[in-house]
Amino acid sequence: MAVIHGEIEFPQGVRLIVREKMSFIRTVGEVEGYGYEVWRETDLLYWYDAQPHPHISELQSTHPHHKHIPPDIKHNRVPVPGLSFTQPNLPFLIEEIERELLSSGGCA
Repeated sequence: MAVIHGEIEFPQGVRLIVREKMSFIRTVGEVEGYGYEVWRETDLLYWYDAQPHPHISELQSTHPHHKHIPPDIKHNRVPVPGLSFTQPNLPFLIEEIERELLSSGGCA
């Protein structure tokens, strides 16, 4: 078992906070739980988690993976097909930040 906690800094004051709990019992490395937050300076832009919400039909396509977005960031959730428990999530997260926040005119 390993707990990973770190931060990746990008240009324009963007940061990705990473929290993962990894297991090495069944496979080489399997994500057992995670939380990812994306910030710009002191503003939380959005976050990802795998807290199950079986009662929200809109999230079932990627259950339990989802993203919390504004305007009501705590309750406004969308499916995220790029996250997984069986594959690394950092490449997806970094590509999304580069595409949506760092490209010309990009914003969340």
